[in-house]
Order: sequence, then C-alpha cells, then structure tokens
Amino acid sequence: MQRNGAQLWGKQGARGALIAGIAAVACCLPAPASAAPASPALAGAVSPTPSTGTPTLVDTGTTEQIRQLVQCGGTMYAVGTFTEIKQGSTTYTRNNAFSFSATTPFAVTPWDPDVNGTVDTIAFNGTDCSTAYLGGHFTTVGGAAAKNIAAVDTAGGALVTGFKDNASGEVETLVVANGHLLAGGAFKGINGSTADPYFASLSPVTGRNDGFAHLNISGHYVYPGVQTNPTKIYNQQLSHSGRLDLVEGDFTSVGGLGRQQVFMLDVSGSSAQVTGWSSPEFDGSKGNLPGGYAYQCSIREAFYIRAAAWSPDDLTVYTSATGFEPWNWSTSKPRTGLCDSVAAFPATQAEVTHNWVNYTGCDSLYSVAADSSTVYIGGHERWANNANGCNHQGPGALPAPGMGGFNPSTGALITNASGTAGLYSRSRGRGADDLLVTGAGLWVASDNFGGNTSCGGQPGFAGLCFLANS
Repeated sequence: MQRNGAQLWGKQGARGALIAGIAAVACCLPAPASAAPASPALAGAVSPTPSTGTPTLVDTGTTEQIRQLVQCGGTMYAVGTFTEIKQGSTTYTRNNAFSFSATTPFAVTPWDPDVNGTVDTIAFNGTDCSTAYLGGHFTTVGGAAAKNIAAVDTAGGALVTGFKDNASGEVETLVVANGHLLAGGAFKGINGSTADPYFASLSPVTGRNDGFAHLNISGHYVYPGVQTNPTKIYNQQLSHSGRLDLVEGDFTSVGGLGRQQVFMLDVSGSSAQVTGWSSPEFDGSKGNLPGGYAYQCSIREAFYIRAAAWSPDDLTVYTSATGFEPWNWSTSKPRTGLCDSVAAFPATQAEVTHNWVNYTGCDSLYSVAADSSTVYIGGHERWANNANGCNHQGPGALPAPGMGGFNPSTGALITNASGTAGLYSRSRGRGADDLLVTGAGLWVASDNFGGNTSCGGQPGFAGLCFLANS
C-alpha cells in the first residue's frame, strides 16, 4: 500500500514482454481514455521470477501479514502483524517488526523491537538509519509502555529516550518530510496535543507537535445506505523531490477546502499547505451521474482510494482502489468511475481528470508503485482489462492474479510473451498491502492467507517477494 514515501527509485524489467490492449474506459465527461493497441513492452520492467532466499512468514495457523517495507541504507525493515519469520532452515521469533539485509543472502538481523500489536507503518528521517519510527495499534515495545507510536533504536530495538509515545488512536501512516514527522491515523490526540486530530506534524526528536501542519481535517462520507466510515487518515506518499505529499483517507474537508479520498500537500515551506490538485472523479465537486461523475463506490467501501504513487518525474499520480462498483451505477458495461481500478492522473496542482484507467472487474487493489517503465499494482484481483465484467472475466479481460504491471503512458497491461495473461502474478491472499521500488528491483509485501505462498508462479514466498531488475 505504499504507506509512506521512504523509497528508493530506479527499476528495470523483463525484456520481450508484450503489452495487451487496455480496457481503459473514461467517465462520461471530460478526458475520455481510448483503448491502447498492443505494442512491445518498454525496457525496464522487473523480472517476473522472484529471487530466492528472502525471509518468509511462518504458517502459525492464523493469517499473518507484512503491511509495509522500507529500506534504510543496506537494510530492509518490515512491519505488520506476525510472530515468526523463517529464512532457510532457521525460524526467528519476531513480533510485528523485523529487519534483514537488502541484498542476497537477505540475512535476518538481530533487531527485535518486540511490539505487542499491529505495526502499520515505519519511517526514517532521511538517511539517518539509527532511529525507526513505528505507528500502529499497540501498547508496548520491548515490554515498555508505548501507545500506537514509538521511536525505536535500530541498534538494539529499545525505545528512544526523550521521544513521546502516546497516541489516542491507531497511527496508520508515518513520513518524514522537510524535517517533520507527519503522522496520520484515527487518533484525536497525539503526544499531549489535541490541536491536529487525524494528521499531525511531530518533532522527530521529541515526538511533540511542532506546528508545521494545521489541516483541520473533518467529515466522513455520507450517501444513501452507506456503512459507518469514521474520519481518519490512512496512507501517504512523499514525492521524489520531497516537496509534495499525497495523503489518502476518509474526510470531506482539509485545510478549509473540499477534499475526498486523497489530497496533495505542499511540504516545502514553513508550513504544510493543501494544493489545488484534486478531481471531480473522487472529490464529488461536480456531483454524481448523470451529469457528474461516479465518485462514490459501494456502501461497504466508502473510502476506496487506498494507495497512490508518484511517477519518477513527479508529473503523474497513480491511484489504486477498492470499492466494488459505483453505488448508483447500473449493471450496464463498460464500467465507469474509479472503483476497483488503477488509474493515472496529471500531478498538476489544479482540478484534473484521469489520463487512463484500467479495471479489475470488482476485485480490490491495495497498493501501487511506479518506475520509469512500469506501474505496478497489488491486491487480490483476478483480472485486468476487465471493464466489461464484474466477478467474471469479461470480454477482453486477461488473468492478472494478485499483482500486475502496466504501461505508464497508456495503462496497457504488460503481458507474458503469448499475450494470454499478465506478466506478473502472486497468490491473491488478502491482497498485497505494499509495493516498494528500490534501486535493485520491486519488493512485494503480502500475507499467508489460506497457506498460499506463490509469487511469479513459484511457491515459498509467504509475505515477501522480491523481483529484481532484469
């Protein structure tokens, strides 16, 4: 889900793959997308075959999940909900956080914070790898009290002295931008301050509110039959320049502006400011169909844009979504709106509409990442190019289980050599929750639901899969 922006970039890929036509269907109003013809894949996509030797989740009889991966220096850090990690013949007890070498043989390190609940997010302050910031739903770290947020020493795993560690609710996402630790979640108070519920800027040294972001986030999604969906911030991604931050969640007002699903912050100045970037396709500013956009999804998934990613040049934003179908949409096809899709939008700081959209056909996507050649998505989807199907393979759809790769210019699915399925695949499970592009390749963070462990058709990759540059 790309839960923060601590990423390295530069990725390469499988030469000789073919690109299938996209079922890229625009809404009825501006910026219609046209079908993309089949064409040779751009050089640079990562290998579809996973590297061997990466750590795996142990099947303990319950579903366990890696929620986020980040790299700092030569070490990978993984957080989520799990109790044991296996590498080769060795099993390690690790409660919800562990680290390992970013290069083969991917050796698990001694770092063991021992967190007693789910860790949703981890962040570092630039190149300073001495302190890891953790957020989630927990009450202790290494047996010491820490509620939902903590700063942890990466040498020994102990809490960092002097950093406040108490949030009133779950901390879903952390990013360090311009010297500020940006924390988002379901909390109303954090480290002694109630000034900035749901999204607060903290000092990386003390953990106290430093006043950089006062966004007055409020509201939740209301439409006929919709299930309870309280205000929260869920995810964020820092741009490559470090100047802009995409933030996803459940809200209707941010910084005094109408915003829904996702907003863009300028974090380059003396205070964080909401930019003009938005779209009637997800913010409701032009209303619903007919005459507007299908901007609301299923009553069960009112918040549906779960992740976003920047293109390497920061000129395009890619989104991945859950949502099933638009709530007021008939069963007619092709589909419209953004529900259960991957889409591309201009990053222009103004009102925009999509460049392209590609539908799964009513299966959720939870993560997205991009390099110069490919947009990668992860979820529990079965197909791509499926604008004409819902829970079945419609005309023109191709299998793309668990993950997929798309041409960043056209949205065309990158296929295998025969053009019969997507080039990339993994066990669908609950859905890949995070994708991380590094200079060496693509890391996929997922789960072991149902004992399924395959990546690229190969078994034995429960929770983690690494696709190296070709």
